[in-house]
Amino acid sequence: MTILDGKQTAAVVRADIKEQVAKATARFGEPMTLAVILVGDDPASRVYVSNKIKACAEVGILSRRIVLGADATDQDVQAEIEALNADPAVCGILLQLPLPAGCDEQRLLAAIDPAKDVDGLHVVQRGKLFCGLPALLPCTPYGIMQLLARYQIEVAGKRAVVVGRSNLVGKPLAMLLLNANATVTVCHSRTPDLKDVCRTADILCVAVGKPRFITADMVKEGAVVVDVGINRTEQGLVGDVDYAAVAPHCSFITPVPGGVGPMTVTMLMQNTCDAYLLQHSAR
Repeated sequence: MTILDGKQTAAVVRADIKEQVAKATARFGEPMTLAVILVGDDPASRVYVSNKIKACAEVGILSRRIVLGADATDQDVQAEIEALNADPAVCGILLQLPLPAGCDEQRLLAAIDPAKDVDGLHVVQRGKLFCGLPALLPCTPYGIMQLLARYQIEVAGKRAVVVGRSNLVGKPLAMLLLNANATVTVCHSRTPDLKDVCRTADILCVAVGKPRFITADMVKEGAVVVDVGINRTEQGLVGDVDYAAVAPHCSFITPVPGGVGPMTVTMLMQNTCDAYLLQHSAR
């Protein structure tokens, strides 16, 4: 069994991104800037935003942190987005999710200029992904695909099962696997015989937000298991996979923490660099 070390892989990828950033900014003579909008005071979101700001500094990207109170209206958030859309110095905009109750998430994501949508969540970017066109990809699925590639795990021709159908992870990950020529099954809360379906997977990806949901009897011997979950329990952070029980049956498995998470932030940096290049090349 080999651990898919997201922390180590992210460090290698970030070193490459740092070189890309240096070359791009030297070529166009302007800094690269990512703006992150945080609405409300969710503790986990504050940590995630801080991690993204730190990652920017690590690879040479400037950052702006815009913080709005939990009482901010959709109009307040949209006004910030529109100002950033119009600012040529900003090449990437990220609206940290989840938003406070009452905010219209889809409306606000749609307000971001697709060319600056470095989280890959605008319907334009999702449509490009669906059609197999070059796009700014959702960062977690993008990170998973990079992790598989860096460990030289063959996707083409494999049976992939994705447990979870969220717009953030499950659906785009299924599409990326399909575009990479895997045969893909998407499972969810209404899938009958979930155990039997999971046991068909050469590559099993789990994003359901339920601690230790996947048990050893749900995993095919020698499968690649990617655990997207991160759940806070009395025992500490655990994934959606019962790691201790499942790991002995895998060929590869991601740990929690230290698996998919570091790759997610890293691919945000890659998207920001790509967005900068696309915008400046078009000018």
